[in-house]
Amino acid sequence: MPAGARVFDAIAAAGGADSAAQLDSLNLAAIVEDSAKIHVPRMGEAVPSQRPGPVGSAPATEGAGAGTSGGAKVNLNTATAEELGALPKIGPVLAQRIVDWRQKHGPFVSVEDLDAVDGVGPKMMEALLPLVTV
Repeated sequence: MPAGARVFDAIAAAGGADSAAQLDSLNLAAIVEDSAKIHVPRMGEAVPSQRPGPVGSAPATEGAGAGTSGGAKVNLNTATAEELGALPKIGPVLAQRIVDWRQKHGPFVSVEDLDAVDGVGPKMMEALLPLVTV
């Protein structure tokens, strides 16, 4: 993987996730580090609670430091353009459109409201729904 690659890039390079993958337990926007191991759990598989660290590092138990869990979703109502831009298929222009829409129309009521933003279509919605929250 090239420097700066994200977890979603690594999964795509490996052939993509199958239908049994529990992708919402991963931080797909995390940057992959050299020699990292990315474990994609299957639906129903117990996922240890952990705080974020470098991808591939040993899990740290919750409470060992500040942060959110590795599977934390990006909140559409509080995320910065930079945080939104780290999501798959969202570049800096679309990320700024999302922030601008939120400032003009108020907070998103549901993640499905994201389709009201110019440039967000059905395929992008499908990719983003497991990664975002309100």
